[in-house]
Amino acid sequence: MTYTVNGNRFDEEPEPGQCLRTFLRSLGCFGVKKGCDAGDCGACTVWLDGDPVHSCITPAFRADGREVTTIEGLGSVGSLHPMQRQFRDAPGFQCGFCTAGMIMTSATFTEAQKKDLPRALKGNLCRCTGYRGIEDAVMGVVGVESAAPGKAVGASVGAPAANDVVTGRAEFTMDTHIDGMLHLKVLHSPHAHARIVSIDKRAALAVPGVQRVYTWEDVPRRRFTTAIHTDHLVDPDDTYILDDTVRFVGQRVAAVLADTVGAAEEGCRRIAVEYEALPAVFDPEEAMADGAPQLHGAEDPFARDPVRNILLEIHSHIGDVDAGFAAADVIHEGTYSSPRVQHAHLETHGSIAWMDDGRLNVRTSSQSPSIAKVKLAYLFALRPDQLRVFCKRVGGGFGGKQEVISEDLVALATLDTGRPVSFEYTREEEFTTASPRHPMTLTVKLGAKADGRLTAFQVRNVSNTGAYGNHGGETLYAGGAAVMLYRCPNKKYDAYSVYTNTVPSGALRGYGMTQPAFAVESAMDELARALHLDPLELRRRNIVRPGEPLVAMHEGPDDVAFTEDGLQQCIDLVDGALARTADASSPGDGWLVGVGVASSLHETAPPTEHISEAWVTLGDDLVYEVAVGTVEFGEGTSTAHVQIAAHQLGTTPSRIRLVQSDTDRTGFDTGAFASAGLFVAGNAVLRAANAVRDRILEFAAAHTGVHLVMCSMDDDGVVCGDQRVSLAELVALARARGIRFTAARKAYGSPRSVVSNTQGFRIAVHRVTGEIRVLYSVQATDAAVVINPAQVRGQVEGGVAQGIGFALTENYQVDADGAMVNPNLRNYRIPAYADVPRTEVLLVYSADSVGPMRSKGMAECCINPVAPALANALHDATGVRYRALPLTPERIFSQLSESQSVQTA
Repeated sequence: MTYTVNGNRFDEEPEPGQCLRTFLRSLGCFGVKKGCDAGDCGACTVWLDGDPVHSCITPAFRADGREVTTIEGLGSVGSLHPMQRQFRDAPGFQCGFCTAGMIMTSATFTEAQKKDLPRALKGNLCRCTGYRGIEDAVMGVVGVESAAPGKAVGASVGAPAANDVVTGRAEFTMDTHIDGMLHLKVLHSPHAHARIVSIDKRAALAVPGVQRVYTWEDVPRRRFTTAIHTDHLVDPDDTYILDDTVRFVGQRVAAVLADTVGAAEEGCRRIAVEYEALPAVFDPEEAMADGAPQLHGAEDPFARDPVRNILLEIHSHIGDVDAGFAAADVIHEGTYSSPRVQHAHLETHGSIAWMDDGRLNVRTSSQSPSIAKVKLAYLFALRPDQLRVFCKRVGGGFGGKQEVISEDLVALATLDTGRPVSFEYTREEEFTTASPRHPMTLTVKLGAKADGRLTAFQVRNVSNTGAYGNHGGETLYAGGAAVMLYRCPNKKYDAYSVYTNTVPSGALRGYGMTQPAFAVESAMDELARALHLDPLELRRRNIVRPGEPLVAMHEGPDDVAFTEDGLQQCIDLVDGALARTADASSPGDGWLVGVGVASSLHETAPPTEHISEAWVTLGDDLVYEVAVGTVEFGEGTSTAHVQIAAHQLGTTPSRIRLVQSDTDRTGFDTGAFASAGLFVAGNAVLRAANAVRDRILEFAAAHTGVHLVMCSMDDDGVVCGDQRVSLAELVALARARGIRFTAARKAYGSPRSVVSNTQGFRIAVHRVTGEIRVLYSVQATDAAVVINPAQVRGQVEGGVAQGIGFALTENYQVDADGAMVNPNLRNYRIPAYADVPRTEVLLVYSADSVGPMRSKGMAECCINPVAPALANALHDATGVRYRALPLTPERIFSQLSESQSVQTA
């Protein structure tokens, strides 16, 4: 067969049944991405004779004799296609994994299609942007700005990798091939709870191409936690690489290593496993009851109460809640539940390992290569110098890649065979084995005086941590932020993280605060109605004020700086925005219109230790190299780090070269999560850049004989009084004396500050079908000093879109045996372009941050108030209170009738 790909002819024969996507990638067209392998996401879109097709569901043989165009053939950095330029300049991407497919689809649009983007973009999904940036790109709206020397902070400069992203040259984790590479696949448990009696490998090893079959007997018997934190003691070491007991449907049973993916998959099918089924428990309340099946039992030294399957329980109180309820004029109590939610980052988990000069190299899609290295060194008894872990660009994370769940197996196989090994998750494996958001059920009881002042605040939180405890304890503590938001002299917080025979829960944007925010903000809305108060007014009367202690679980001192009333300003801005848009028309007859609001508070770094080290060096090429361990996966820290360095060094972003996320080339970095990529790593970059600047200025002052206070940086030199010395001259003089302009600085996640935000919605609900349409969405957020306005807007829009999915469309369905029944994007249903409204983003500029340049990380907090604001708007429209998510049309319809006034669903 003959294929013409991007103008080049290939005489190749695809494998029987091979799809066009994998065939093109075998030819080196790595811009063709895998997001689903089911025609659902559009990340693999290419042109076939000029028409866009999903190459993952197009047989390769159909391209025989036809013209195939991938993103690499659409344009180059020196000659961009207009749509590539528009996506760069909007900007129309964040992580960039979906971007090639978006561009290949959008570049074919007619004017008519541009006017009907909900239909035209229905085959392309994005998990990051919220789609507004994509719409701007398609329409040619320019958002990227240039920055003058020393004026980078505050400008919407473009991402350093923008040209590479829009041309398909940006390397993601799996975008490489190494000669002799083996492929690893995993056999998963069909049982929710079972003991492995025996595993027969013989038939699997007989499959042509199969090299190894690994079981629990072949791996180091070392307990660890897959969760990533600097302090590993905050998570339980309750996991083995492979185990002889399985505790959820989907748990690893064996790993097969083979020459091809197909051979490895066939090997998995041929493994014969004998199981002894054990009793299983799926509900956390049942798991805590006497006589419930024990998941870990006495062998788990980390569980608070292993007999009752309790990983961790918290019991704290401030004041006397009983006295507070006795003093209340109105008491509200309700129970609210939030389901599992999957990250659905379009790049699935994956890692590649190989040996180089006796050292193990691991290239992975991790949010923390530094800690992944620590864990691998522990598991395989390696010295730090025997191991390198690094990331290329990562295709979305949202907390899902704050785990070590692919790196361990490739390391095992490469250390065993000495050969390169690749392991890439399927989309089904993402849904069934990766760590979703913790399902939580919260009972909130509030007491208030007639004027709205809270007298008692009581919360009981039961969190389903699943079969293993990764992140189970930390997310339970994090939920206290929803309680911290309001002043009340009497508070009580009881919480339980419970083991069940379900997929282990993990970190997801909002990290333990999204679920309590839904419960508390819904309860506050119900209390406001019982008091006949406006919901925003009730919040104004009770929100914590600057200078007051942020009290959730204890009254001890903390390291949080809280000196400005950003939350009050957020509430006022949303109140004004909703009033300003009150005349927005409803869809017509049969629709009920309602308004809802909710607020949240979020600390700008986690309370556990967070560390980052940055190195800044002025090179001989007169470009400043900034090396920092933080990973870029769409949160925008790379751009912010470049801006901070350029600003402090008096230059432009074009003169900054970024090196990142490589344990051989960068210092230690806890990781890009909990908004610390900007707040902590940004401070490290700031300090290192300042140190280099000061060293250059001191050298220039000594060289010119001008007092230091008279010296300042400009783009490529130093001005000393009425003299100007070029950087080239200073570098040459310094080199002659053995001096380098370089510095390393560290930053820590303390002290911290607080981000606050308020979300408002106006929605319409169809009284017959239960369909919800968002008529208006607005979020005000305390952004402090904004490093990059376009990025802040994009993060908020993306967070709101993800929150809308959490609240309305995403439904993680599990059957009676503990197995997920809809493990694909089509049936799980993350929001598409048509599902997401444009969100008006209003920024509050406070100065109470201790972040770099007084900025605050914005990537995480914006999701927290979205679901409760939607639920509150739904109640306002229908008079019916829905206390369980997601708010699907069938759930809404089942409770609606013309005669109903107020009831609880």
